[in-house]
Amino acid sequence: MIIGKGVISRFTAFQPQTNFKIEQFSAECERGRLGIQEGITMTQAPQAFLFDVFGTIVDWRSGVASVASLIFQKKEIDLDPYEFADSWRGKYQPAMERIRSGGRGYVRLDQLHRENLDEILDEFGLGAHFTEEERSKFNHAWEKLPPWPDSVRGLQAIKTRAIIAPCSNGSIALMTRLARFGSLPWDCILGAEIAQNYKPEPAAYLKSVEALALSPEQVVMVAAHNSDLVAAQSCGLKTAFIPRPTEMGENQTEDLEPSGNWDYVIETIGDLAG
Repeated sequence: MIIGKGVISRFTAFQPQTNFKIEQFSAECERGRLGIQEGITMTQAPQAFLFDVFGTIVDWRSGVASVASLIFQKKEIDLDPYEFADSWRGKYQPAMERIRSGGRGYVRLDQLHRENLDEILDEFGLGAHFTEEERSKFNHAWEKLPPWPDSVRGLQAIKTRAIIAPCSNGSIALMTRLARFGSLPWDCILGAEIAQNYKPEPAAYLKSVEALALSPEQVVMVAAHNSDLVAAQSCGLKTAFIPRPTEMGENQTEDLEPSGNWDYVIETIGDLAG
C-alpha cells in the first residue's frame, strides 16, 4: 500500500544523523542537474528506481550473524554472533566518512569491510584465532545476505515497468555477488563505485542517474533510512520510504517511521509497481 504525501505531514522534521550539510547538497546537486542529459522528454511515471541495499533490500544483520555463528561454532568461540555483526557494522559509517571528508582516497567497501573486520577481531580478542585466508573468507559474509521476504518479488514487479538498480555503498563486485546469492533481478549495478565516493555525497546519486541518461526528476530513490532520502531529495530525485523495523534488531529506535516529505511511503517493495 502506498501512502501519499499528505498522510506523513504529521511526522516531525528530520534531524540528520550524519555529518552532511543540506545547503552544500543543494548547491552541488543543482550544478549536477544542470550538467545532466538535456533534451530528455519527461514523463509523469518514474523511469527508474534506485535502491539502497543494506537494510532496505537485504537483512544484513541476520546474514552476517549467520556466517559468524557457523565460524564461531567451528572454532569453539563463545560469542554472540549478533553482537559481532553489530560491532562490525558499527565501523561502517566512520570508515566511509574518512573518504567522504577527503582524509583518504576512494577504496571499495570490500576493503573497508576487511579492515574493519581486522579491527573487530582484535577488539574481541580473537585476532590470533584467524589466519589471513580465514579473514578473507569471513569478509565474504557481506555477499551472503538474505533478502527481506518482499524484496525479490517486489523488484521483479517493478522491473516490468521501469529500470531497477542498486544505489548502494557496496562495490560492483559485492553487489553482483549479493544479487546472485539472493536472486536480485537488477538491470545494472550503480552507486558508490561509479561515483568514486560514498552516500550521502551527491555524486553517488547524480552519477547513478547520469549513467542511465535520465534526469533526477525521472528517478525514485528507495530506502529504509530517512537520511538517505534527505540526500537524494536534495539532489532532485523522487523518494520512497519503506520501514524495516527489525534491521537493527528488536530494540531498533531509528527509521521506524518516515520523517520527511517523501513522494511515496510503502509497506512492501512491490507497492511501487502500481
